[in-house]
Formats: sequence, structure tokens, C-alpha cells
Amino acid sequence: MTLYDIPAPAKLNLFLHVVGQRADGYHLLQTAFRFVDLQDTLHIESRADGRIIRTSGLPGVPQDADLAVRAARALQRAAGVSAGAAIAIDKRIPAGGGLGGGSSDAASVLIALNRLWKTGLSRSQLMALALPLGADVPVFVFGRPAFAEGVGERLTAVDLPARAYLVVQPDAQVPTAEVFGAPELTRNTQTVTMADFSAALGDARRGRAGSGNADGSPGNARRGLPVAGGFGRNDLEPVACRRYPAVSRAAAWLARQGLETRMSGSGACLFAEFAVLREAVLAQQEIAVKMRLADRDAHGREAGPEGPAIRSVLACQGLDEHPLRHWIAG
Repeated sequence: MTLYDIPAPAKLNLFLHVVGQRADGYHLLQTAFRFVDLQDTLHIESRADGRIIRTSGLPGVPQDADLAVRAARALQRAAGVSAGAAIAIDKRIPAGGGLGGGSSDAASVLIALNRLWKTGLSRSQLMALALPLGADVPVFVFGRPAFAEGVGERLTAVDLPARAYLVVQPDAQVPTAEVFGAPELTRNTQTVTMADFSAALGDARRGRAGSGNADGSPGNARRGLPVAGGFGRNDLEPVACRRYPAVSRAAAWLARQGLETRMSGSGACLFAEFAVLREAVLAQQEIAVKMRLADRDAHGREAGPEGPAIRSVLACQGLDEHPLRHWIAG
């Protein structure tokens, strides 16, 4: 039996604060996750021989190190399953972008194989399997936009306003471990509450500057909205900008075009927020034209220090839930 076209959506960190560090080296975080409709697509076939294999190439990631393969093996061990699986992944989420592509793939494998193998694990059981794979994996199994604490495992569902996003990939890949290991990283940001975050979103709904109006009527699409209602920041962004100049250049260039952006996760991807998708699409088209004008010979990437240093620009819709949320009981 085979499951085709299994979605694995990207995530954005609407804010990301590093509020401490445990004795074992893991960082304590506060963040808000949102899924967007930029996604990888998986195809999984059950095998009778018990082997877990990856049938699609993933440059730079050996099969045994692939989170999707590790997730399948973790479920196989935990549930005592004799069947195996062949996993193919069509990648669209940029690697090293802070969008959680590998984590999302792993979560979709857990959810899909739970159905394919009929293992019957609950959401909480799958989340327990997800955490050792990576701090971002549980939220994809959780399936809702979430306020997260701890190392990312303490999740509380949060209602977010309908939003669209412009997701920008700078000309860089940022290793998560390097950013978290940087001595200059801020590790003592004051903690906030979910109520603080919700209040900022409420204020943004009632009266805001920037793009289309809160009711979705047209506004200044070029500028966009304050990210997450202007709440918080990403503590990892200054480190990524300092160590990877392409990230800093892309953010500065986008600011000159009138777009407020924030980095997602440990980078490198940046995002801007809009009231409705059509405004994000208009901004995407405008940015694409300006990138071509910046340096036609560089195929849209400016070689000079003031250029955009951007690989891709995508307009995405924010999601209210994970597409596979209802595949799991509980």
C-alpha cells in the first residue's frame, strides 16, 4: 500500500526569544509557530521486508542522517512494526532556511506511517517520539499554530489572525548549531506570556499601519504589516546577519523597498506579513522586477555590497492548522 502526495508544510517563527540555557547546553526558548502553504511532498510505500529506505536523493544528507528516515525507524521500533517503508520526498522548502523543512518531513512521516501501518498511536505518543528527532518536530505533530516554551516542546494552541507572507530566501544556508553556539547570542531575554503575545495581536487587529486593512480591504501592499503585530524579535537574527552577510544584505535591501521583515528560526529565510494573499503576490511581483533591474546580468542577484543577495521570493498563505491534523486521534 502507498500513500501519495503527503504534505509537509513549512513553519515560520513569528518571534523567537532565547530566555536561558540548561545545564546540558540546550537553549530555553519562547516562540510562536505558524504553518504556511509552502510545503514538501512525500510519497510513502509500505514494504514487507522491514527495511526503511529513502528513494529520492537529498544532496548533502546521507540516508541514515535524514530526519524522515530516522522518524520512520523510531516509529517502527516503538510500535513493534515488522513492515518497512520506502520514502520519497519532493523538496520545495529551502534547506538551511529556518523553515523547518526536515522537521516537517519527519513529522509527516510519523503521521502517515501511523496511518499506513495502522499503529494507532495518539497525538501525544507521536509527539513523544518526535521530540528526540528535533525541537521543531513536535509542533508539526501538534498540528496547530502554537505558543512554545522550553526547548520547544511545551506547546499551547494559539488563535492567529488570517495572514499571508512573503518568504524570502537569501543567498545563504545557515547551520542551526553554529548560530546557537555563537558566544554573542543573547541568552537572557526577559520571558513573556502568551497573554502578552495575544494582546499584541489584538492591538494589531484593532488598529494597524501598513498593508491591507484588518478586514482584508486593500491598503499599501508595498509596505506590509508589522510582523506579529510588532511583538518581540528573533534573538538569532543578529548572529545570522553578522556571520552570513547575505542575510544582512537581503534584509537591508528589502527594508529599502519598504518591507519590514523578520528572520524565521535560525535563518536564513526572512518573511514579511500581509493581510491577504493578493498583497503578498503583488509584493512578490514588485520585488522580482526590482531584483532584475538591480543587475540583469546577475540573474536577479546583485553582486555589489548594496544588492539584494536573494535566491527566491515566494508568496505564501498562513494556515490555521496542519493539513494532516485530523489524521491523528487526540
